[in-house]
Amino acid sequence: MKKIIIAALLIAANLSVLAQKPIEKGLQSISEQSAKASINFLASDELEGREAGSRGGRVAGEYIVSMLRMMNLSPLGDSYYQPFEACHNQVAQKGKWQVHPDSIAQLKKGVYKHLQLNNILAKIEGKRTDEYVIVGAHYDHLGIDPTLAGDCIYNGADDNASGVSAVLQLAKAFLASGQQPERTIIFAFWDGEEKGLLGSSYFVQNCSFINSVKGYLNYDMIGRNSNEAKPQLVDYFYTEANAAFGEWLKNDIKKYKLKLEPIYHPWDKPVGGSDNGSFAKAGVPIIWYHTNAHPDYHQPSDHASRINWEKVVEITKASFLNLWNLANEKSY
Repeated sequence: MKKIIIAALLIAANLSVLAQKPIEKGLQSISEQSAKASINFLASDELEGREAGSRGGRVAGEYIVSMLRMMNLSPLGDSYYQPFEACHNQVAQKGKWQVHPDSIAQLKKGVYKHLQLNNILAKIEGKRTDEYVIVGAHYDHLGIDPTLAGDCIYNGADDNASGVSAVLQLAKAFLASGQQPERTIIFAFWDGEEKGLLGSSYFVQNCSFINSVKGYLNYDMIGRNSNEAKPQLVDYFYTEANAAFGEWLKNDIKKYKLKLEPIYHPWDKPVGGSDNGSFAKAGVPIIWYHTNAHPDYHQPSDHASRINWEKVVEITKASFLNLWNLANEKSY
């Protein structure tokens, strides 16, 4: 009798899983454990602050690619890597890093600085192969300053290992859903953001299908509290012309009981602050999650031990629902 009861319970449990909707399967795959695994590794001292072009930056890129391979996610092109070069005037205080070929050609006429960088790009192909949505986060940070007394490594746990963890979890969540999206989803990890949005700028400049990108979702710092008295606060920026973006989040917080208190920022030209700017300038509608500045911003003290793990998970869940709508809604 006992064996029969156990078997019945197992069958009921399996039927319950099978009865779940694809979107619920995706949500359940998002976990604090996965967030911790990525953030703790990327923000470890061994990666030396992940400065663009450095050894630590390359190791971070290899880690991301290994995770994409483990998920059996397809690269966007022939490789997960999108290599590009950036150049700078010899005088560090003058000018800025450039990725446009005309600017690079001009700089190479004189003495210049050079970096070889890599965006990392993967995809889940949609039913409509001529429409795309993109979710991205930069994986570089500030590196090491050996002249600093004491801790000289800018670990960048919040900025932006937290965002990278979310993109990885969203890829896993869409695979876990078992449902092919209507639009092709590109999962992007940008290099060189801290040096001037270099990776996302290069991608947009060289994207042959940029006019077919229906939306871009950006993460930059989603793991800390700007107001410790209100740990569920999050800034939610979105293109004002796409009012549905605001309604999606309001409805999903209520429906799925997400522990978030968003400050909604509809913005006519959301070009500032992070990689969303590269897409907004190209006319792509954007969503940007950001938990605002804190005392450890761009400091060596931006450690994983200070992350609000529940907030990272809740934002990742909310943005999974956003991306689900971006990928599947007929119009917005």
